Amino acid sequence: MQSSFVKYDPLTVHYEALLNTFANGTTKPVEWRIKQLQGLGLMLQEKSDEFEKALFEDLGKPAIESHITEIGFLQAEISHTLKNISKWTKPKRVSVPAAVQPASAWIRPEPLGTVLIIAPWNYPLMLCLSPLIGALAAGNTVIVKPSELAPATSAVIAKLLTEYVDVRAIRVVEGGVEETTKLLEFRFDHIFYTGSGRVARIIAAAAAKHLTPTTLELGGKSPLYIDETVSMAAAAKRIVWAKFMNAGQTCVAPDYILASKETLTLLETHLHDAVQELYGNAVKQNPDYGRIINRAQFDRLKSYLDDGRIVVGGESDAEELFIAPTVLADVEIDSGVMEGEIFGPILPLIEVADVDEAIAYVNMNDKPLGAYVFSENSEVRKQWELETSSGALTFGAPVLHLTVPDLPFGGVGESGMGAYHGKLSFDSFSHQKAVLSKPLAPDTLGPTIMPPFTALKERLVRNVLGKIR
Repeated sequence: MQSSFVKYDPLTVHYEALLNTFANGTTKPVEWRIKQLQGLGLMLQEKSDEFEKALFEDLGKPAIESHITEIGFLQAEISHTLKNISKWTKPKRVSVPAAVQPASAWIRPEPLGTVLIIAPWNYPLMLCLSPLIGALAAGNTVIVKPSELAPATSAVIAKLLTEYVDVRAIRVVEGGVEETTKLLEFRFDHIFYTGSGRVARIIAAAAAKHLTPTTLELGGKSPLYIDETVSMAAAAKRIVWAKFMNAGQTCVAPDYILASKETLTLLETHLHDAVQELYGNAVKQNPDYGRIINRAQFDRLKSYLDDGRIVVGGESDAEELFIAPTVLADVEIDSGVMEGEIFGPILPLIEVADVDEAIAYVNMNDKPLGAYVFSENSEVRKQWELETSSGALTFGAPVLHLTVPDLPFGGVGESGMGAYHGKLSFDSFSHQKAVLSKPLAPDTLGPTIMPPFTALKERLVRNVLGKIR
């Protein structure tokens, strides 16, 4: 007798369990959503040491940097979401045209269903849980896929997350390409991916088979323009901090600097001094500086060190996956370091004649995730705001736009699709359902827009209804 037993693989079990949970309405009450967010906050508070150790193991990340850029960032985002979730989930009344009256209309946010979040390795905790905050606030069930390239952090997320949130609605899937490929075979209601454009195309193609909407948070070469109107010392310090935190492995880090020859000459000395001020003369021994994620990335980055004159840095150690904060001058636009996103601690200096040439160069390339401008000239600032396109534009403080919860974070074109943070995270994982209610009496439709069409109705439609708002 042939057995009717069907052996399901673990990923199918996870997926179908989440479908059932959502169908049962478990995640829809606002009280449930609040409880999950509180659980995430408690996990970050009680287990911060475990996360800090894992981040250090994966990336050599200092504990305080882990708190600033990952743990503390998430805690602030949870707090902001808890403060606003009751308001975000309420239906929103909208006006109804006079021609449709009497009637009422409103928008009701509702969860999409079951969503997939695929996280990267460079901020393996923050970029895993940040979209999860929005997905839970919106009332979805979620599969979280941490990055296998940050295995220590992935393991801690898998171990701890299900201790603090409802396992009926949130599952963690560890693994690499094989597991991700299998997950992409399922029909999700939304896929949220952070990573490279190459993989994003694979994900978009898989999602298209099910008409699944996606949020794609990618990267690109984020330019930084600086002119002679600013304090070079103050600007250099902020540039060095933004570029070299997490050993340069930040999607919104300034990728290269554009400036005139005169400005670059002044800036070189200040960048050298800022690196020494922040990291000292023995950077390799400095516990405040991280490491490259793996040997493949190390080898790629090391190959760029000969693409210009070294202003500061240039040291490397393959065994420790260490590359010092490095500034390269006299860099040619067609050199290897300028071909794609650097994603490491190497900062090229590119000479341009003026702001017009800088903007022209940026506009001839893919739209970046961020653009940064150091200038006290209001006309220069206005030019960058009106004549360039980027995911974000920041004056005087690279990467800090991420800390403003009501600013959208996302790219445009090659740097991404969709945005999140704050209410936009909630909106990204919600469907804004349109609702209209019109009573049967009095009947205002029959005498105006329904057949038979009389001469009176024709005059009303042509001369009156189209003008009523």
